[in-house]
Amino acid sequence: MKLLLTSGGVTNASIREALVGLLGKPIEDSSALFIPTAQWGHPWCGPESVRRAVMGAAIGDPGLVDLGWRSLGVLELTALPSLSEERWTPWVREADALLVDGGEAMYLAHWLRESGLADLFPSLEDTVWVGLSAGSMVMTPRIGEQFRGWRPGDPDEPLGLVDFSIFPHLDYPGWESNTLERARQWATGIPGPSYAIDDQTAIVVTDGAVDVVSEGQWEILTPR
Repeated sequence: MKLLLTSGGVTNASIREALVGLLGKPIEDSSALFIPTAQWGHPWCGPESVRRAVMGAAIGDPGLVDLGWRSLGVLELTALPSLSEERWTPWVREADALLVDGGEAMYLAHWLRESGLADLFPSLEDTVWVGLSAGSMVMTPRIGEQFRGWRPGDPDEPLGLVDFSIFPHLDYPGWESNTLERARQWATGIPGPSYAIDDQTAIVVTDGAVDVVSEGQWEILTPR
C-alpha cells in the first residue's frame, strides 16, 4: 500500500497534491471507502461524531469524505467478521483509497486484525491508505501510553507497517497535552524514530521512502 499519514486529514493544497500523486489520477476519478471504526473505541466519540464524520461535517475535521470522490462508501470493520470474505474483499480491492478516521488507535488495530483486513495489506499494492490521527498511528510500531485509552494494560503493538511513530495534533488549539514539549517528553518513551506533526502536515510513505509534506509545523523527535 501507499500511505498518506495525516494528523487532521487533507487540510491544504500540498496534502491534496500528495494524495493525487499517490492515486495517480484525479480524486474525481477515484473511489474510496471510509472506515470510522476507531471512533467507537475512543471516550470522546460516539454515534453523533461518527455520523458527522460520515457526512463530512465533523467538528475540527475538514473531512476525508468530502474531497470530491467519484464514489464513496463506508466500511465498518466490526461488521466484517460476521460476513464471508467473498462478500467484502471485492469492496476493498476495488477501492482506490481507504480513508481511515481517527479515534482509538489500538482499538482500530484490534479490528483491522480481527476483521481480516490487515491480512489483505500485502496484496493491496496500489491502494492508498489515508489515515487521520489514529488512522495514521495504527500503522506505526508504538503509540505510547499517552494515546492509549482502550485496554491500557495490553501490549503497545499497533500494526508496525512503518518504522516510525507519530505524535499527532501538534499545538492543536486548546489542547495543552499536545505541545512540542509534551511531544518531546512522549518521544523519550518511544523506542525508535518519531515525528510530531500538526494538522497541516502529512507523512507520505511509498516503497519504504518517507517524505514529509507540510504547510504547518512538524519536528523529527528522534532521528531516523
